[in-house]
Amino acid sequence: MEPTERRVTVTGPPRRTRGRASGYYRPRTEIDELTTLGHTYLRSLMRTQLRAALTGFAVLVLLVGPLPLVFAAAPDARRLSWAVLGFCLYAPLILVARWYVRRAERNERDFVRLVEDR
Repeated sequence: MEPTERRVTVTGPPRRTRGRASGYYRPRTEIDELTTLGHTYLRSLMRTQLRAALTGFAVLVLLVGPLPLVFAAAPDARRLSWAVLGFCLYAPLILVARWYVRRAERNERDFVRLVEDR
């Protein structure tokens, strides 16, 4: 009599198929195939990135825009203008730049989470 083979149970990571229709496409597929939904996903990302860029630009315009008027109002204060341009302006510029980079990276991270369906 031959020894019988032992039964082996093969397991893998769970498939997240509950609650989805059989014709479900992942967002990445929608984007790759350039469907209307994929186009909507990309427009959403571009819209959020544009909103962040315009906000950063508006802050810079409000910060730097009035400086010529301030300098024209005080023509005798040459040292003040150099101090403002040389020292006082860089810290806010760096803060706006850091805010923009973090915002853009967060937008991209959110988009990747949406596309990878996590």
